[in-house]
Amino acid sequence: MNSLTDITPFLAADILHVSIAATVKIVAFVFMTILPMVALSVWAERRVSAAIQDRVGPNRVGPFGLLQPVADGIKFLLKEDFTPNHVRKGYYWLAPALTMVPALLTCAVLPFGSKLFGEKMVIADLNVGPLFVFAIASLTVYGIVLAGWSSNSKYPFLGGVRATSQMISYEICLGLSIIPVIMIYGELNLGSIVQYQAENGWAILPLWGEGLSVKGFLLWIPIIISFIIFTTSMFAETNRLPFDLPECETELVAGYHTEYSSMKFALFFLGEYAAMIIGSGLAVTLFLGGWSLPFGWLTPESAAADVPWWHGVIHILTFFAKVIGFILFFIVIRWTLPRFRYDQLMRLGWVFFFEIALINVILTAVILWIA
Repeated sequence: MNSLTDITPFLAADILHVSIAATVKIVAFVFMTILPMVALSVWAERRVSAAIQDRVGPNRVGPFGLLQPVADGIKFLLKEDFTPNHVRKGYYWLAPALTMVPALLTCAVLPFGSKLFGEKMVIADLNVGPLFVFAIASLTVYGIVLAGWSSNSKYPFLGGVRATSQMISYEICLGLSIIPVIMIYGELNLGSIVQYQAENGWAILPLWGEGLSVKGFLLWIPIIISFIIFTTSMFAETNRLPFDLPECETELVAGYHTEYSSMKFALFFLGEYAAMIIGSGLAVTLFLGGWSLPFGWLTPESAAADVPWWHGVIHILTFFAKVIGFILFFIVIRWTLPRFRYDQLMRLGWVFFFEIALINVILTAVILWIA
C-alpha cells in the first residue's frame, strides 16, 4: 500500500501531462490548422477554377479575395435556418453533424511532424492507424444517407442511394490499395511508416537507403499501382469530380443536400473539404514520406530520438506543404475532367480497380517472397 501511495502523485502528474499535451495538439492541429485550411481550400478552388476558365475569381473581399471565406461563413451564420415541414426532423438535423464529425476525427492518427519539444506530433499514436481512418471515415456515408432519406424528396433520396453504392464500391478498392504498403513496411503505425520512408526513400520516390536496392526497385511497381488506385478511390470517397454523382447538379439539383440551407448546408460543405484534406494527409503519409524531407535530410536516427525544435518545425511545415500540393491536385482534376456516368463509375470500381488491387496484393507477396 505504501508503494502504491508513493507512485500515485507521479501517475497523476503523468496523466495530467498527457491530457494537456493532447489538448494542445487537438487545438493546434484541428481548430487552428485543419479548419482554416478548409476555408483556404475553398478560396484556392475558386481562384484555380477562375484561372482555368479565364475568369477573375474572388478579388473584392480582402487582398486577392483572401477574406472571401470569412464573408461566406458570416453569410451562412446569418441566413435563416429553414426546416421544411415535410422532412423527418430528427434525422434531418443529425445528418450534417454525422458528415462533419468523422472527417475531423480521422485526423487524430495522422503524424503531422516528428517531434516538437519532446512531444510526438500526432494526437493519437495508434498501432492501427489506417484501420482507424477507414473505420471512422466510413461513418460519413450514414450522414449522407440520412440526409437523402430524411429530406423526404426524390432528388436527395437518389443522391443518398448513389452515395451508398459508390462508397461501398470504392472503400473496398481503397482498403485493398494500401495492403501492399502494409506488407512492405510490416507496420500499421503511421508514424513508423513515415520513419521508414524517411530513412529508406518515399514509397513512390525510393531514391535513397534500401529503396535503391533491387528489392526496392521491384516493389516500386506495386506501390505505383497502389498509389493510382488509392488516389482515384479517394476522389470517389470524398464525392469530388469526376465522381460527384451523389450531388450531381445537372441531374439531382444538389443531391443529398438539396433541402438544406444556412449552417446545415455549411456543415456538408465543410465536411467535404475536411475529408479532402484528411485524404490528402493520408496519401502524403503512406506514399510521399509524410513529414520527411527527401534524401533523409534532417531525419532523426529513430522514432524515439529527440530532435531540435527547429527540425520539428521544418518537419511540420514539410508535411503541410505536401498536403497543400495534393489539395491543389484535387482542385485541378475537378476543373479538368468531365463527370463520369454512373454506370461507368460502378464499372471502374468493380470490374477494374477491384481486380487490379487484388492482383497487386499477390504481385507484392511474390516480390517479397522472391527478393
